[in-house]
Amino acid sequence: MIHTIETIVAGRKLKVEYGKVGMLSDCAIFMSYGETVVLVNTNASEKPRDGIDFFPLSVEYEEKLYAVGKIPGGFIKREARPSERAILTARGIDRPLRPLFPKGYKNDVQIVCTVLSVEQDNSPEILAMNGASLALCISSIPFTDAVATVSVGLVDGKFILSPTADERKVSVMKLTVCATKDNVTMIEASGDEIAEDVMIAAIDFAFEACKKIVAFQEEAVAKFGKKKNIPEFKKIDETLESEVRKFSFDMVKTAMYIMDKDERNVMVDQIKAKISAEFDEKYADKKSDIGEIFYNIQKEIVRNMMLNENRRPDGRAFDEVRPISCEVGILPRTHGTGLFTRGLTQVMGVATLGALKEAQILDGISDEDTKRYMHHYNFPAYSVGETKPMRGPGRREIGHGALAEKAVEPLLPSVEEFPYSIRVVSEVLSSNGSTSQASVSASILALLDAGVPIKRPAAGIAMGLITNDDLSKEKVITDIQGIEDFFGDMDFKVAGTVNGITAIQVDTKLHGLSNYCIKTAIIDAKKARLHIIGKMNECIAAPRSEMSKYAPRMYVLNVAPDKIRDVIGKGGATIKKIIAETGVKIDTSDDGKIVIMSNDGVSANRAVEIIEQLTKSVKVGEIYLGKVTKIAAFGAFVEILPNKEGLVHISKLDFERVNKVEDIVSVGDEILVKVMEIDNQGRVNLSRRDAMKDSENEKKENEKKLNE
Repeated sequence: MIHTIETIVAGRKLKVEYGKVGMLSDCAIFMSYGETVVLVNTNASEKPRDGIDFFPLSVEYEEKLYAVGKIPGGFIKREARPSERAILTARGIDRPLRPLFPKGYKNDVQIVCTVLSVEQDNSPEILAMNGASLALCISSIPFTDAVATVSVGLVDGKFILSPTADERKVSVMKLTVCATKDNVTMIEASGDEIAEDVMIAAIDFAFEACKKIVAFQEEAVAKFGKKKNIPEFKKIDETLESEVRKFSFDMVKTAMYIMDKDERNVMVDQIKAKISAEFDEKYADKKSDIGEIFYNIQKEIVRNMMLNENRRPDGRAFDEVRPISCEVGILPRTHGTGLFTRGLTQVMGVATLGALKEAQILDGISDEDTKRYMHHYNFPAYSVGETKPMRGPGRREIGHGALAEKAVEPLLPSVEEFPYSIRVVSEVLSSNGSTSQASVSASILALLDAGVPIKRPAAGIAMGLITNDDLSKEKVITDIQGIEDFFGDMDFKVAGTVNGITAIQVDTKLHGLSNYCIKTAIIDAKKARLHIIGKMNECIAAPRSEMSKYAPRMYVLNVAPDKIRDVIGKGGATIKKIIAETGVKIDTSDDGKIVIMSNDGVSANRAVEIIEQLTKSVKVGEIYLGKVTKIAAFGAFVEILPNKEGLVHISKLDFERVNKVEDIVSVGDEILVKVMEIDNQGRVNLSRRDAMKDSENEKKENEKKLNE
């Protein structure tokens, strides 16, 4: 039986069809918004997975290029690994849903969102996030709290719900909010220095819109939701828990109150060894339970210390930022470098400038096809003192890089001001809390060191949260370190400048965040951000006036658009010849802009000279020094500009009558000629006689002036 339910969101129809497709999935739905369609499938294993200490949820967001009428590029004409945008969307679906599953649920759960049709006005990402929540709620999987997701733009000072493609282009803010009917569960934002009060108001606006979509999901569940399975939870033996707590609690408390991270970790390892020696033989089949008890004791002690004793593990005030140091120019051959250290968190940013044609080409379902600014984030195992195989970037690395990219991108100069592609790589050298936000500062330092004229510096900070069981107490924490992130309830990252916010990313382990928490985190983050920017300004306050001698220089020419073909030549022959002759890189665009890139000024100037000659227009009345290219009985053909020839009729070769053209000129001769006419077919008529006459008159005039 096919079930259908519809509603209107921002003037467009949101529709769900259940029972039409995917009959063997626990739940499969077609969800459409306008002409954007996403298929969502959810399934779970029958039994929990043994021996794990995490919830095995996997989310896949599948972009099918047929959804936008494209055939995949490259040699293999099928979709391969997920795009960066698809990976970020999958993370965005996972984060608000994961905390809402029953605590201790260990069944494998998979959510697959497949994009089938895309209307650019209606975001498939937002639709997939709503579809994932609804499919889980309809399914037999024990998930009951509907989560709605909305996007909000800011155009001419007004909030726009679910902005269209044209509205997104002019919006100064991109905000995504996920929420249950009671609380906000996730926030993603980027913006052009949005004031804190505006951002708070936008989140409130989004939350109200989410409530209506939650009600729509709840209506669908009431009409055709399945009966929920009762989850199996593994229970820890009460006797075992009592014995481990009695044996280790005081030792763990002593360890957790050590302020130095390394000393604390050494003592924790010693306690683990003692617990193992005491209980492993007696409870040989319950080692994982012992580990869980030990974790819970640590968590209880740290949270009580912060919430009830007003004390942080390292002794800082709750709004205090760890010590900061900044350094630039530490690598001699790169275009720009910045080393940013906050406590035991350290990131090195390295900036590289390149030609515009080196921008990243995007082959996806969005209407964006290139990316000029690229931010890549690397998190090697040595940054946390561990060892593991070095492989490509995972979802976390891609997500952190994208967050820093969003934070920095609004501050970059336009292509007209600075015609470069820009890549920044953040190398995490040491990690103890919020490396993604440290990479924002490191990137800014590197860009300033590279001489990139950014609008102003930016910095980021991660805010944390500690609550009690009934949420009657809340402590918002500035600049969380590893232990506070591990045992805390929230990771609220805010980046921006002295003028406002450029990026936000919020994750929580709770069922949602209170209004108080969101506002406090945003306001306290500004205070911390300004402090960090002040420290950065002490190191480098403005872009360097001179770029590195190893950075390429740009030379920009603007010519008539119809002249671009003269620069490129047939089959690209002309531009290839210029590049081969001068060794420069050249980018051309249809609007007439030509960008020449070279580290050698002489070569660049030669390329400029050639292109100027190629694109120069022939004007009637002007005199040119041309080269004879061909002789005919009726006159001589003369090249006056590259690829531009004219005819000197035999009657215009000299003052006297000319019997044979060869009596006056030969092929290869350079002669002065004057443009007499350009006919309606574009043919150029030249005169050597008139050019000589004008030159003689000019000579006489100059002699007269000298005699006077």
